Amino acid sequence: MTRIATAPNDRGPLSTADAAGSATRNAIEVRGLVKHYGDTKALDGVDLTVPQGTVLGVLGPNGAGKTTLVRVLSTLIKPDAGTAFVGGYDVLRQPKQLRRTIGLTGQYASVDELLSGYENLYLIGRLLDLSGKEAKARAAELLERFSLTEAAKRPAKTYSGGMRRRLDLAASMIGRPKVLYLDEPTTGLDPRTRNEVWDEVQRMVGEGATVLLTTQYMEEAEQLAQSLTVIDKGRVIAEGGVRELKAQVGGRTVQVRPVRPAELPEMARCLREAGITTATVSKDAGLLSVQITEDAELTAVVGVLGTRGFGIASIDTKLPSLDEVFLAITAKPGVAAVPTLRKEAVA
Repeated sequence: MTRIATAPNDRGPLSTADAAGSATRNAIEVRGLVKHYGDTKALDGVDLTVPQGTVLGVLGPNGAGKTTLVRVLSTLIKPDAGTAFVGGYDVLRQPKQLRRTIGLTGQYASVDELLSGYENLYLIGRLLDLSGKEAKARAAELLERFSLTEAAKRPAKTYSGGMRRRLDLAASMIGRPKVLYLDEPTTGLDPRTRNEVWDEVQRMVGEGATVLLTTQYMEEAEQLAQSLTVIDKGRVIAEGGVRELKAQVGGRTVQVRPVRPAELPEMARCLREAGITTATVSKDAGLLSVQITEDAELTAVVGVLGTRGFGIASIDTKLPSLDEVFLAITAKPGVAAVPTLRKEAVA
């Protein structure tokens, strides 16, 4: 195993034996990854573990280091320190073998504009050692899945921006890669096309592929990812499942809809008198909202309203949105020290 340099990392470096054993369980193993651009630390000791056959959503503000991470893991740039294995291959020692196991869609579509859509896909299929018959069949299949069949014979330079993006996504998938990097893949796509991309990603994962997805769309992360990693200023500041991060960052909101909406102000007053100070009223929505962090608080809300004789039409609880979680995490300076949100991935 290549040891590039020593870097701070709380999980410790992988030994050769560790890497061999984990390769059967995890598609991506990263420890203490560092990349500098002058005085800027694009990656500052990043750790990742991505089990095979799963989707990891990587979130973070612009400039957080997400694209740098993807470029390192796809061997496009070399890290300054740390270790990284993809599909069991070392990103520094075995770049050629690693490249044959991955697919990559960057932030901007990269296709040969002089070739037709079909020719782009067929060429890439052949370069990936598919037989002529296999390359033709796979190209036709993906053109149909991404609604490009009618434009298949047209030069890519005549495609709209969205069509080029879809062709680029199809190209990254044509070889059925074991590990697929999607760097903000649906930026600029219409909702229907975005759903087509999601369906194809889910299909590939169902067939055993692993996906590392960077995205600015919280809905996309919730739709596709089994687990999330939040990066800010080159460091991992939070990890876990969607529901886990929501629960730990924002708690829950109890929403009470009364039988008689006119009683909303009185209901809020009674709760505040009982020490439940987070009660707020939305007259337009006809709801009483209460922020809670424990189940006992929900019981207390119901108890107070019940003993005061208020009629309740419905009670619902909801977790904060992923947008709210993202803003809460990244808005805090020094959040790199949020150990409660860190979670080891389990195969």
